[in-house]
Parts: sequence; C-alpha cells; structure tokens
Amino acid sequence: MADIILVLLISALVLAGAGALVALTLDRRRRRKARGNPDPSRDYARRTSWAPTSGKLNFSAFVYMDVDGDGTYSLGDRPMAGIVVRLHDERGAFLAAAASNAAGFANFPTSSKRRSAVIGAPGSYRFSVSVPPGWRPTGGNADQTVRLIAAPGTSVGLVVEGGLPRPVGLAPGRRVSGRMSAAAGATLSILSKGQVLESRALPADAAFRFPLAIDADQIVITGGGLDRRLALSAYPVNLGLLVPGALPMEASLTTIGFDDITTRGLCKIPSGHAGLDWLNLNAMSRDHTKNSEGYVNGNVSGSHIAYTSSGHPAEFGRAAPFGFHSVMLTAAWLRSEGEVALIESFLGEELIAIDEVVLSALAPVHYAPMLKAVTRVRISTEHYWQAVLDDLVVAL
Repeated sequence: MADIILVLLISALVLAGAGALVALTLDRRRRRKARGNPDPSRDYARRTSWAPTSGKLNFSAFVYMDVDGDGTYSLGDRPMAGIVVRLHDERGAFLAAAASNAAGFANFPTSSKRRSAVIGAPGSYRFSVSVPPGWRPTGGNADQTVRLIAAPGTSVGLVVEGGLPRPVGLAPGRRVSGRMSAAAGATLSILSKGQVLESRALPADAAFRFPLAIDADQIVITGGGLDRRLALSAYPVNLGLLVPGALPMEASLTTIGFDDITTRGLCKIPSGHAGLDWLNLNAMSRDHTKNSEGYVNGNVSGSHIAYTSSGHPAEFGRAAPFGFHSVMLTAAWLRSEGEVALIESFLGEELIAIDEVVLSALAPVHYAPMLKAVTRVRISTEHYWQAVLDDLVVAL
C-alpha cells in the first residue's frame, strides 16, 4: 500500500511539474509576443511560405434592403441587420446559422486547419436566407450553393470556385392601413405613374387594411372631407385615424433628419433642433450599438436615427402650431418585434389624435397622419422598448 501511495505521489508531482512547465512556456511566449521582435530585418520581409495559416476567414452571405425592388444592390439600397442565414453541406446536413450584422454580412468562419471553423473541407455548401413572413427576395436568390476547393497556397487552404454568393435583396410586403371616423363616403385609390390601379370604398367608423401592388407609388383619398395624398415609400403605411382637416396637398413640407446634430455616435437631441423642442429623444449613429437590428434597419437616410431614450415616452413640439405629416417608426430590437407604439398628438391641451402602430425591427412603418395643426406629439411604447424614428416630415 505504501508503494502505491508513493507512486501516486510521485506521479502527481510529475504532472504538477509538467503543468507548471507548460504554463511557464506559454507565459514566456506571451511575453515575448508582447515585446515583439528586436530584429528589424524581418519587419517588411516578403512571405516565402504560402502554406495555410491557423487563422480563419469569413465566407459570408450579404443581405440588403432592396429599396427600389429591382433585385440589384445599388446606391439607394442599405445593408440589413438581423436576417438569419443557414448553412448546409452538400448532403443537406445543417451546419450553422448566423444573423447578418450591421454591415449586412452573415459570417461563417472557414479554415482547413482549425477544427472550430464551420467550413473546413472542400465541397458544396448551400447558403439559405430565412425570408421574413410577408417579405420577398427580389433577386430570386435566397438559396445559393457554392463549391469550395482545396487551395494549399492560400491563407485558409480553401477558395470558392466560381465566386462568392451574390447579394440577397429583400423587400417588405407593403400595405396601407388606418381607421375611419364616423365620416362616410371616402374612397381610397392606389396609383402607379398617375394611373389608378384600384379604388376601394372606406367603411365608416372602422379599421381598414389593404395590400399595395409592387408598382404602386401613390395613394389618394377623396370624399367625406378626408381628402389627402401620399407618395409611397418602400415600407408599409399607417394613416392613423382619418379625420377632416388634413394638411393641404400643396403644403410646404420639411423633412427633419438627425444626421446634423452630432458627428459622434450618440447625443441627446437639443431643443431648437429644426425649430422644435425635444424631450427624451436621442440621436445615434445606426451602428453605434452592437446587435441592434432596428437602429440599422430603421435608418432610411443618412447615418443617424433618433430613439426614445431608455424606452420611455418622448415628445417633440413647439408653442406655435405646425403640421405633422409623417415619420418612419421602427422597433429597436428583434427581441421587441411586435412592440406597439402609441402616438398622441395635441393642439394646445387638446388631444386631437391618438393612434397605435405595431412596430417591426426589420423595416419601418411609414406613419402618416397628415395633421394640419399640432403643438406637441408624444410617442410611447406599450412595453417600454425603444422606438426608432427617422425622416420626420412636418409643415413649419
């Protein structure tokens, strides 16, 4: 028994010594790497061995908001965040899923030497974009297969044969929704290039919701004292409660953005910006906060958006009445998909309009009440998640 105990003790000492030696060796390497190489002769030397390194390279699927819906990534389009892409091998086996980042890339680490890499061997791989419900892939390429071949003289030992996956454009399904007051006799017409595509009678004292054709570019409402006209964007439209006395069609409109408030990533909006007072609204660069899908996807122009600070109620307004035409509203996070925004508009102390708008983090809702005169607009969310604002349109 004593011999066994002695052997075990010696073995433990040997293992402890070996562990200490390994730790000491690693520590020396770390310190030597931190200090750098004292020899300047190799600082800018040409590489002579082109064998694969132990590093990893991302092979990516790129996803963008196809604003004009033409299936081509062009100047008016924007990268989308939070879109899930799945990777399968040539047998159809699922390998990994990744969400697109603020730059629109869903990344899959690749290396022929690193076991932790998602892609590690030659073969065919399928990138499959998960298209959100109600959306459409504009280029017909939500599923793409690429073939990787061995390339021993490259950084990760693998290259794509025939080119990387093509950019995948997505466009939201568009619709127009709102509520009718007790007024009757109004008609909503959907136009494309000046031609009426369809007309619908709006039911009195009821909500309505209609799909918009891909080529629709304008809606016009006539009758019942509710006359108004709206140029359509790439996004769903919510007109709110239709009441008489909307902004006249010839009103001079001003679009308020949030790009000229600061060159930094984040800044509270000061009163006086664009001639209005602001309460609890911050201006922020679209990629200032990591993994914030709505801050990226809700940015429709420039580089900055506004959001309700800490998800609490926010306001904008001034003492003199002004027209509140429209604003783009987005949920800040995919975790708050379906959050409900409450928009209350006041003229003095009188609440003249109150609307609820269901938000998405994938794309804005074009909320367009087209109110002729307000002095204060209050925006809050049902569950206190942040709401994102961009391109506030007013008549000052």
